[in-house]
Amino acid sequence: MATLTQALSTGLSPMEANSTKHRGRSADQIGHASTGSTPTHSNGNTPTHSNGNTPAHPNGNTSTRSNAAPRKRSKDSKYRHVFATHADTRTSCLSHDSDNTPSFVGFRNLMILVLIVSNLRLMIVNLQKYGVLICISCHDYRRSDVITGLLLYLLVPAHLFVTYLIELLASWQAKRAHAKITDEKDEDTPEKYAAALRSFNSTWHTVAFFHSVNAVSNLYIATKYVYYDIHHPGIGTLCEMHAVIVFLKCASYAFTNRDLRHAYLHPKQAEPLPALYNSCPYPQNINFKNMCYFWWAPTLVYQPVYPRTSHIRWGFVFRRLLEVLGLSIVVWIASAQYAAPLLQNSLDKFLTLNLPAILERVMKLSTISVFCWLCGFFALFQSSLNALAEVMRFGDREFYGPWWNSSSIRTYWTTWNKPVTNFMRRHVYSPLVGRGVPPPVAQIIVFLISGVLHELLVGVPTHNVIGVAFVGMMTQIPLIALTDYLQKIRGIDGKTAGNMIFWISFCLVGQPLGALLYFFAWQAKYGSVSKQFEASRAGGMFSRR
Repeated sequence: MATLTQALSTGLSPMEANSTKHRGRSADQIGHASTGSTPTHSNGNTPTHSNGNTPAHPNGNTSTRSNAAPRKRSKDSKYRHVFATHADTRTSCLSHDSDNTPSFVGFRNLMILVLIVSNLRLMIVNLQKYGVLICISCHDYRRSDVITGLLLYLLVPAHLFVTYLIELLASWQAKRAHAKITDEKDEDTPEKYAAALRSFNSTWHTVAFFHSVNAVSNLYIATKYVYYDIHHPGIGTLCEMHAVIVFLKCASYAFTNRDLRHAYLHPKQAEPLPALYNSCPYPQNINFKNMCYFWWAPTLVYQPVYPRTSHIRWGFVFRRLLEVLGLSIVVWIASAQYAAPLLQNSLDKFLTLNLPAILERVMKLSTISVFCWLCGFFALFQSSLNALAEVMRFGDREFYGPWWNSSSIRTYWTTWNKPVTNFMRRHVYSPLVGRGVPPPVAQIIVFLISGVLHELLVGVPTHNVIGVAFVGMMTQIPLIALTDYLQKIRGIDGKTAGNMIFWISFCLVGQPLGALLYFFAWQAKYGSVSKQFEASRAGGMFSRR
């Protein structure tokens, strides 16, 4: 029986166990010497010397193996249940002191699945509650809106050609002045340069006056027709945006040629011009072909010469146009099916100033707002501008940077819309700083101009210039100061905190709240809120009677 028990415990056959039993004592006697294991007392403790150290072998090694690497388990090992599983000091992989940071690809996949499932659930709830709201014929496209918008869109570029004519006249005057200055019979004296400079400044003041009248007239005419004659906000937005783009292009064309003309008339006093411009120096750049290229180039900053690609990839253009079409349809469906009911259901909350309900509407609208904004960003800056750049063989296609990783509001505004950033830096911020204006003051001026343009782009097409877009732009200044300060604080992850502030201020609060306010203002002027207000006022009049 003892032999059978031993066989079961050791995994041996009864005959092997019986033979092992007779050799057991001799094996125990030599085991300590042959294997280096330490004998133990009956209480299970390892005997130690008086100094508390473990007895050592003659070769100087201790008899324990606690610090030694665990033996590699052999496939034919007899003792399979005694393998040292816990043989080393290790940390949990999610601990801060872990040597190897694990990959979080699985969590990323989980988040994607959660987003997909959550949005599918919301889509099902939306369809069950409202049905299909997508209807092309339901949009209020007035015939007068389409005709006026089309005519305005075609006539706005005329101001760009007026700018060209002004610069053409200025270039003729510059050629005559340059010929007079470089006359071999005349002496090169400081007095001559001073007289030429006074003449140049006088000419520039006249040229600047006509440029200002032309550019401001462009904005004024477009704004007037959009506000009073185009009811549909979508058509009005396209026309107003086109007018703003032409306004900025006119300003850049005038400012750039002003400096080029000064360098042309004062070559000894001027700073070196970029080597890129050598192939088309002033005044050779003042020609109709050069102006037309700048008109269609995907940039707001004028240069006589741009980096160009060798050929047009029409397959690339076709794919980008498909992206624009697909994303436009997606944004339209999302706006009509999901955003419109949310906005409509928010009107009574605004009418009664139910702040908790308004907060809930803002949070609910933030999801669809972020989705539409991201789709619109990709359709405009990635697809549309790249397609246009490919057709124009425009080489510099850095239309945006990785703004989604912005650790501060300043980083966002300098990376998400590079065409506008380049214009503001080149024609507003840098000239102001060069004239001695402190950089913070120049930054405030930049945001003032940007705030006015944003209010024109949003308030005018919606026929409600209520200042929300302007105030939203001005609030970026304290947010920039806050996120810049967070970068300097030790002990916190300032970049992560700044990125969170960016997403909260833009996507969770700013955009949905702005959309709700302008939608409420539109409905108060033209829609159901106006009717409710008139009905309540009429009811009050009858009750007083």
